[in-house]
Amino acid sequence: MARLTREQSQALTRERILKAAGDVVARDGYDGASVDRIAEAAGYSKGAFYSNFSSKEDALNQLLESHAGRDVTDLSSMLDGLDDVEAILDAVARWSDARAAELKWGLIAIEFLRRARRDGSLTDRERQPFIAQWRDMGDLLLEKLFPGAAPPIDPVDLGGIVLDLTYGGISVFLEANTAGQMVRQILSAFVAAHTEEPAV
Repeated sequence: MARLTREQSQALTRERILKAAGDVVARDGYDGASVDRIAEAAGYSKGAFYSNFSSKEDALNQLLESHAGRDVTDLSSMLDGLDDVEAILDAVARWSDARAAELKWGLIAIEFLRRARRDGSLTDRERQPFIAQWRDMGDLLLEKLFPGAAPPIDPVDLGGIVLDLTYGGISVFLEANTAGQMVRQILSAFVAAHTEEPAV
């Protein structure tokens, strides 16, 4: 087995620390997730943590940025080649249900933003990954559901609706519609209200 280069080794260290940060915050909460615990869970020293991240907040911000980008990329792959509205809505619903089942992401995001607002440290750096995620999600859905038409809603608003429903988390615990079912119903009604041939 070939030895990792220094760059590859550092990238692997960062990846493991980021994963551990997410796991520890989801398990222990934001305040309980100390740098010591994160480093220990990743199998590294505190020094290794600080050689890659300036703080716990920096690590969590980078973790959320990375995850936010994957959401749109993964859904885009699922929708690739689909033109039928019903097939598109079904795919979005499946994606939403799969993401909603990963409870930790919504918990991490809410904990991170709530703490930043409480501390008065909530800035554009913390907000921007979420706004960009909403916009990219909205752009993707508008392109698939209304190809060539003027967007009937701001992409940020549409993306925000879908992502908030997906990551809100409460629907997972209720004996009611799943996140995916609710997302599908809203998108279906929205398409029906803005096309000559309503979606079922």
